[in-house]
Amino acid sequence: MFSTNQPTVAIILCLLTMLLWGSWSNAQKYVTQSAPLYVFYRDYVYGIFLTALALGFTLGSFGEEGRSLFDDMGQATTKALLLAVAGGLVFNIGNTLLTVGISMAGISIAMPVGTGLSLAIGLVVNYLAEPQGSVWLLALGGAAILGAMVFSALAYQKKQKKADTGKTPDDTRGIWIALAGGLVAGFFFRLISSALVTDHTSPEPGLLTPYTGLLFFALGILISNSLVEYLVRRFILTDESGQPTYGQTPFRTHLAGIGGGFIWGIGMIALLLGSKQAGDAVSYGLSQGATVVSVLWGLFAWHEFKEAPSTANRYLWLMGGAYLAGLVLIILARS
Repeated sequence: MFSTNQPTVAIILCLLTMLLWGSWSNAQKYVTQSAPLYVFYRDYVYGIFLTALALGFTLGSFGEEGRSLFDDMGQATTKALLLAVAGGLVFNIGNTLLTVGISMAGISIAMPVGTGLSLAIGLVVNYLAEPQGSVWLLALGGAAILGAMVFSALAYQKKQKKADTGKTPDDTRGIWIALAGGLVAGFFFRLISSALVTDHTSPEPGLLTPYTGLLFFALGILISNSLVEYLVRRFILTDESGQPTYGQTPFRTHLAGIGGGFIWGIGMIALLLGSKQAGDAVSYGLSQGATVVSVLWGLFAWHEFKEAPSTANRYLWLMGGAYLAGLVLIILARS
């Protein structure tokens, strides 16, 4: 299988994750212009699962290093497989709430709030499990990320003040839903990381290679999505009148949703391949730099703050600066 044991390559893979995870939400913005959110998310889940299958039978099976996908599944313990599936279930709940927050508040706001909280929680959880790197630099990086979340919320508040009249206080629930998603998602990486081998070339018995881990993680997302989708549509997204059903949605729109899942899945395998060399806390922290990428998409591709007052834009730049400072501190914590 394809793998790496080089710390520099591992950091590059984590940065690739940052780029890809900051870009998948563009597919959501595109799809939800003409179809309900659940249509995008269902296709997004299919995209992740198909990507995991494709990677498992190609990069995860070719070559002489490590174990092939079938060999790895055959020797894995039930505990390791269930941890990967549980990671997918936890991720699905948190990420579904994040996509709802994006649909309500926009990429520029929901991503910093949701992933910022997820990052702060993930840094603590992953460092306590595997203490690698400088705890002080990680703490300062996490504090900078939390500061970025505050600036993001302030930007949203300024934007809402200038919005059309007639909106209700419930319009701010997009932020709260994104926060809830980040709270849940902060734990998913620890679950799947606990099931993975630390040495890709000589993998420990009973544990999973990144490719097998991703496949069972994606399986956890897939098998939980029907229930998660039902609950979200029943209690949160209650008004879908006049919108096309899943079957009425054009094929190209379905492809866009699947493409979003493909982008996220490639980012996930890059993170799993690099995490053990970079350190779980550092690698997860770097991956959440996706927020900066997503904010740039929201600002310049989707013009989410085009009509916002200048004060809101200043808060957004402060948010970006604080987030970048947090990422630099997290990278330095690894050295």
